[in-house]
Amino acid sequence: MKPKDWGQVAVEGAAHGAWIFADMKQATEEPRVDVEAVDVVVDPKEAKEAEAGRRTGEAIAAGARYTRRLQMLPGNICTPSYLADQAAAVAKKHGFGVTVLDLAAIKKEGMGALLAVAQGSVQEPRFIALEYKGGGDAAPVVLVGKGVTFDSGGISIKPAQNMEDMKFDMSGAAAVLGTFETLGMLKPRINVIGLIPSTENLPSGTAIKPGDVVKSHLGKTIEIVNTDAEGRLILCDALSWARRYKPAAVLDAATLTGAVSIALGKEAIGLMGTDEALMTEIRDAGDRAGERCWPLPLWEEYRELVKSDIADVRNSGGRGAGTIAGGWFLREFVEGFPWAHLDIAGTAYTDSEGPHQVKGPTAIGVRLFTEFLLRRAAA
Repeated sequence: MKPKDWGQVAVEGAAHGAWIFADMKQATEEPRVDVEAVDVVVDPKEAKEAEAGRRTGEAIAAGARYTRRLQMLPGNICTPSYLADQAAAVAKKHGFGVTVLDLAAIKKEGMGALLAVAQGSVQEPRFIALEYKGGGDAAPVVLVGKGVTFDSGGISIKPAQNMEDMKFDMSGAAAVLGTFETLGMLKPRINVIGLIPSTENLPSGTAIKPGDVVKSHLGKTIEIVNTDAEGRLILCDALSWARRYKPAAVLDAATLTGAVSIALGKEAIGLMGTDEALMTEIRDAGDRAGERCWPLPLWEEYRELVKSDIADVRNSGGRGAGTIAGGWFLREFVEGFPWAHLDIAGTAYTDSEGPHQVKGPTAIGVRLFTEFLLRRAAA
């Protein structure tokens, strides 16, 4: 391993392993213990390289800490408007461009799928767009993050057991925001757009129902078969919106399906997409970052899972191949750019302690996204 790599992993790893969240606890007899500093001792001849790695590790660690805190916040605090405020604060801190669409603007833009999920909650949705311009006139990479700040399942309500963990359903959005925190510190030569559709998914008298049909931003109509398949609804409008940037590539990260945990457990991100070269690039970035991905097929035969008798597409294909059905649904809204989907439902948080991290959120996506972007910037 090169000195630059040692400098990065030492700082990044120490920050990841030492992270704790006690912001909402009263003071106890046991004082909160934080790691205040990490000394990296190197040969003087390697100091310059190690320092470059340290700076990278520090920036990634900062992005991961930011992401994990957002993930950990409860749904009554981390609402769609809270996420929008966080995005605005990150943009102001680092000089990014930012656009936030409120309910009226979302309606004006015709984001019918996002609106359908949002209509059951008193919390208004937000659509967030961040712009980092470090690459001149080059086509940007677009990062899309699912921002469901609490997911009850809607009318297709989830079981009560462990529903409190559904505050983590905005982990994709948190990873995008954390990546922009890292970009602001490292300032690589690349253009990056961050898109976050954000809403709650709750049951009420105004909530969307199974059997309803809605019109997406792209214009395709969607039959709602299961209101708990809501993440793909808000993401499809974001993927449609992404066309305006004429992107070099689009990567979305979402806690999309419980099925990916059945397939891959807690060890790997489910990866699907339309471009083999892009998927290979993402897998390589994930291997280097310690956020491994495993590809799942989007064969044409699987498209049958999301065909509807009354609309252009339906939002659920049943139990079989559930993760692939979610990926195929999103593929229906991808036009004109290379795209990859990362299903992080199994990896976004953990319910047990590990040798390298505490129980809770993992900030999955921040390290992978950053590694992917830095390698592209250096190409």
